[in-house]
Amino acid sequence: MEKTTEETPAVDETVVIHAAEDGKSLAEREAEYESFVWANLKRNYIAHYLHGMLGMTGFRLVNAPTFLPAYLFAISGSSFIVGLGLALQQVGGVLSPIFGATQIEHRKRVMPAAVWMGGLARVQIVGMALAGWFLSGQPLVVAILFFMFLFGLFMGTQRVVFSILMAKVIPISRRGRLQAWRNATGGLIAAILAWVAGKYFVEADLFGNGYATTFMFAAILTTIGLWALQFLMIEPEPPTTRAQTPFFERLKDFPRLISQDRGFMFFMIVQMLAITGRMATPFYILYAASTIELTGANIGLLSLAFLGADTLANLAWGYLGDKTGFRLVLLSSLVIWIASTVLLMNVHEVSAIFIAFFGLGAAQSGYMMSAQTMILEFGSRDDLPMRIAFSSTAEGIMASAGPLVGGIMAATLGYTSVFGTSIAFLAAGLLMLIFLVREPRKDRAG
Repeated sequence: MEKTTEETPAVDETVVIHAAEDGKSLAEREAEYESFVWANLKRNYIAHYLHGMLGMTGFRLVNAPTFLPAYLFAISGSSFIVGLGLALQQVGGVLSPIFGATQIEHRKRVMPAAVWMGGLARVQIVGMALAGWFLSGQPLVVAILFFMFLFGLFMGTQRVVFSILMAKVIPISRRGRLQAWRNATGGLIAAILAWVAGKYFVEADLFGNGYATTFMFAAILTTIGLWALQFLMIEPEPPTTRAQTPFFERLKDFPRLISQDRGFMFFMIVQMLAITGRMATPFYILYAASTIELTGANIGLLSLAFLGADTLANLAWGYLGDKTGFRLVLLSSLVIWIASTVLLMNVHEVSAIFIAFFGLGAAQSGYMMSAQTMILEFGSRDDLPMRIAFSSTAEGIMASAGPLVGGIMAATLGYTSVFGTSIAFLAAGLLMLIFLVREPRKDRAG
């Protein structure tokens, strides 16, 4: 039988062994855990597929570098406000992953926490929609910024919880293809809906505010996905968990997590560099507006390109990752990301800009899949929640500063300076990945 889950750490005082509860040895409980995972794989695979396809479809509409940045710019008229909004969203996700990890790492079942944290993230999208319908002027801008902050706050905790759920029930050798198919079908749905939303929601100003209608539609889709996961997934109880530790005490473990694995340390630095490179993301659509007319139809078309890349690229990324490990996926995505940014800076036709947005969508989907999957393959199972939290927090710190600095640079120096700086950070991350980060799956196999 193929080994499924993360390695069990050497037992110490921080690990709670649950074998004594039923008189079985730890080895027997580990074997039962493995058997449970494989026996329920089909049902849990379907649950995660539906959650990813429907749940992430709605989040793609909100997080795509088109609708929300364009809406913020439309109601504020300021590139700085666009950058501030994206920065606040990331600030919300800086400390919340660590808090989320401390709330679940001692639990044998984490699905109840996932429902609460995921539900609260979805409430913020509903808030954006309601603000768009019932507010205007400065109060509308403030409300959207407020809900973006809360959205990032709960998305930070949600990322930890749902990553843990996947690690518990989906074998390492199946995670890539699961993400490939759910992202591909979800990306196809999101791409079509993005075009529909741009042309028939935004351009037609449906229900008095096309952007608000788009956000409410996204919230409905994500909620259906969460319900599918809640009702279909069967969650196993792990043989061991960490002992419950106070929040600030757990923070002291960060140096240990880094020092134990230099590969993980360098991988974290690559993540931080790549996330800093995303400082240009909210300004892709605004830069395109300087060369083409930013109509609702064009917003929908470029959203189709960016989100449609999920449909094709994710299939390739997922199967490549399962076959070779996700280091190659991360490397390839950084190369495509740099090339697409350079292309966007040097073209002025709608068709060429479409290709650039497609490349940017493919690259960022590859980055997200590889980063979220590689982090599950370093270190021990019982440290996994905090390892994910640390990764999310480090990303959040850089992602918070990036859009804000990008907004200031865009307002004072122009978009070209933002894109050039982004390329420099991406190139630095690419070089570090090539020379300092080994494939963690090969190390684990060894």
